[in-house]
Amino acid sequence: MTPSLQPYLDFAVETAYLAGRLTLGYFQTGIRPDMKADDTPVTAADRASEQFIRGRIEKQYPHHAIVGEEYGVTEHAGAEFRWFVDPIDGTKSFVRGVPLYGVLLGLEIAGKIEVGAVYLPALDEMIAAASEAGCWWNGRRARVSDVTDLSRATACFTDPASFARYGRAAAWERIQAATYYRAGWTDCYGYALVATGRVELMLDPIVSAWDCGPFPVILREAGGYFGDWQGNETIFGNEALSTSQALLPQVLALIDQPSDNR
Repeated sequence: MTPSLQPYLDFAVETAYLAGRLTLGYFQTGIRPDMKADDTPVTAADRASEQFIRGRIEKQYPHHAIVGEEYGVTEHAGAEFRWFVDPIDGTKSFVRGVPLYGVLLGLEIAGKIEVGAVYLPALDEMIAAASEAGCWWNGRRARVSDVTDLSRATACFTDPASFARYGRAAAWERIQAATYYRAGWTDCYGYALVATGRVELMLDPIVSAWDCGPFPVILREAGGYFGDWQGNETIFGNEALSTSQALLPQVLALIDQPSDNR
């Protein structure tokens, strides 16, 4: 790892952990969400978590830009450092008392995600990485699965109805037919499972950049892939796919068939 990344990694891990512990004060308390314009829920916990994270970034790194789900963009002219913040990824799970939600922090430096941390508070799992430093899961080195045959792979997803809604029904059908098991281990949890070798594939046909912030570096350092459905490592594809490098060509071949109506 470039020595200069270590302080950012330490900061991301500590901040995600502290924000996650904050969210537990609201978890399984019967909290009621408000509905945003896109018909997705937001709670006092989402807002409090993002305010806390922003406050820490603004104090420690006042010249860094911030992109957050709840409070938008804080720009700084010429800033090469940009934090992507999702204070609670999986709010629909959170409001139902389901523990598969996480706090996401990703640091982009000069256009590339170099540092990332995912904390799953209700499970007390931390997955974090920095470029050339490896991926770490609660202090242990994390690696993607060594399964090389898609027919033995487990695939995860968030909402099965979303594939048809966003023109990916045919691709999703092919992936279901090609894999061994399909499980709705949802949102950031599914990508964390891929990074730690517990499942082989996670995909969503619609995401925002803050949903993806930490995952390119986490999957890269775990020996895997995170990006769009064309094989490009990115958080800006409005879709997400994560798998091992061994399975990626098989998955992309299933997706890239001209019969799809996109």
